[in-house]
Amino acid sequence: MESRFKDKVVIVTGAGSGIGAATARRFHAEGATVVLNGRRRFKLTEVSEGLGTDRCMIRPADVSIAADVESVVADVIRKLGRIDILVNNAGTGAVGDFLSMPIEHWRDVFAVNVDGVLNMTRAALPHLIERRGSIINVSSLSGLGGDRGLSFYNATKGAVSNLTRSLALELAPRGVRVNAVCPSTTFTDLTTPVFEQHPEVLARLLQRIPMGRGAQSEEVASVIAFLASDDASFVNGVNLPVDGGVGASNGQAFFM
Repeated sequence: MESRFKDKVVIVTGAGSGIGAATARRFHAEGATVVLNGRRRFKLTEVSEGLGTDRCMIRPADVSIAADVESVVADVIRKLGRIDILVNNAGTGAVGDFLSMPIEHWRDVFAVNVDGVLNMTRAALPHLIERRGSIINVSSLSGLGGDRGLSFYNATKGAVSNLTRSLALELAPRGVRVNAVCPSTTFTDLTTPVFEQHPEVLARLLQRIPMGRGAQSEEVASVIAFLASDDASFVNGVNLPVDGGVGASNGQAFFM
């Protein structure tokens, strides 16, 4: 594996599983020191053990709580002296009918998916500006269009996608690039049990993907690494679909 991120410090939120864990492994394999953030220490420890103690820190915290995030960033600066890349991956979902879902679910999903991005970005930004660094937000294909039964989740990911665009415009003059990845169906620790329990849902999702399959977390992680690298030095403000071609369709039925 090439060393595109040698001597770089990368914070990955939601790093205990799925896309976050795969992203941490990818950056570490390419030479970075990775800071694993998430709410469950034991999951972060499992990822860390796979990487070894070299170039890896565990910093549990709830990204929806600004004071916790500020403490994580302060600790990283105190011990590592810099932050070069921030991956805002922590997220949660809510499925159900708009009228019947409790309003508390709305607040809970926004607290993680949107407030978490706000809190971590604001805390890390002074250090990213100093390093002329990069932010990659993990949005979703659901942040680029609507889904039946995912109205709360759609709203949060739409916010992340447009915040990505706005920050890209505001921060580019200060040397910080901001981009997002927008995955479609991806097999993670969170989604796989749902697909196993509801194979008919998975079948409908896969029917819409021209490549005929869902993504693996590592495939999303590789795109995140690209956006953070010097290979993407003139890429800014992009919400990049990682969707197997779903977005290429106009939504009408297939003719062949």
